[in-house]
Amino acid sequence: MRAIWKGAVSFGLVSIGVKLYSATEEKDIRFHQVHREDGGRIRYKRTCQVCGEEVTYDDIAKGYDIGGGEMVILTDEDFAELPLSSSRAIDVLEFVPAEQVDPILYNKAYFLEPEGTATKPYVLLRDALADSERVAIVKVALRQREQLATLRVREGVLLLNTMLWPDEIRKPDFGFLDEDLKVRPPELAMASSLIDSMAGEFEPDAFTDDYRAALQEVIDAKVEGREVVQPEEVEEAPAAAVDLMAALKASVERARSARGEAPAGGGGEPTPISAARSAQKKAAEKKAAKAPAKKTAEKKAAPKKAAAKKAAEGEKKPAAKKAAPKKAAPKKAARKTA
Repeated sequence: MRAIWKGAVSFGLVSIGVKLYSATEEKDIRFHQVHREDGGRIRYKRTCQVCGEEVTYDDIAKGYDIGGGEMVILTDEDFAELPLSSSRAIDVLEFVPAEQVDPILYNKAYFLEPEGTATKPYVLLRDALADSERVAIVKVALRQREQLATLRVREGVLLLNTMLWPDEIRKPDFGFLDEDLKVRPPELAMASSLIDSMAGEFEPDAFTDDYRAALQEVIDAKVEGREVVQPEEVEEAPAAAVDLMAALKASVERARSARGEAPAGGGGEPTPISAARSAQKKAAEKKAAKAPAKKTAEKKAAPKKAAAKKAAEGEKKPAAKKAAPKKAAPKKAARKTA
């Protein structure tokens, strides 16, 4: 790596000489604009819009457009007189808990290396910063611009993260923020279950840039003059969910299947929604089982009641027939007497 800046970290009355290195690099494949017929590079000339002449770097200045086609021209002397704290110092302002710094503020990252005899105070600041579990808020002037930044420890090295100023963060102004949208508890429970089913530990090395790898394969094939192997078809994005609950449930099952876990209905851990639905289903089945049993009991009892009724009627009829002759006896006796 090549140092892009040299200066010192001002920590109270302690000054620590450091070198600054870019901590990140973009791996994008870069292209040149070329002539399609012969592959010649395309060059652009810096020409003046007023006189049409080509301009060298020495004759180029910075201009601020104030509107109406008018420009305010600034020279190097104008920039040199700006009130920068120091062009070669990193001033520690305060130490704050890391969670209080919103990640949206972070811009670029740089490694700090101790220079010369500054190794011991560098290690002292590093260890004290790690023990405090805080980050240092600093100001630094890079590329003729004062920037807010943080100092923290990463893998035994001090890391400088430049930050955006608060007024550089845009505020979201979207219509749906003013709408009164309600999320049903079952939907929220299912979404939480989906998050739990997809939970894991973040391992950056597990993710790869598939597009860049495929593009490099195309370039290598062109260089070697061989046939380009087409990559596998990319899975199409799913259509917008019509039934939110069904989509959430399917997502949970898919996530569990990808992790090699049993589905919710096959002995896996039930979700809040599946448990509630299972309880409702069991209650309905129990109620449905009681109704046929009651009807069956009534059907079985009906023949017994009819038989008992017939038996009672049969007992009453013979008694009536036997009593009839006793009433007729006095009439016969009267006839004999006459």
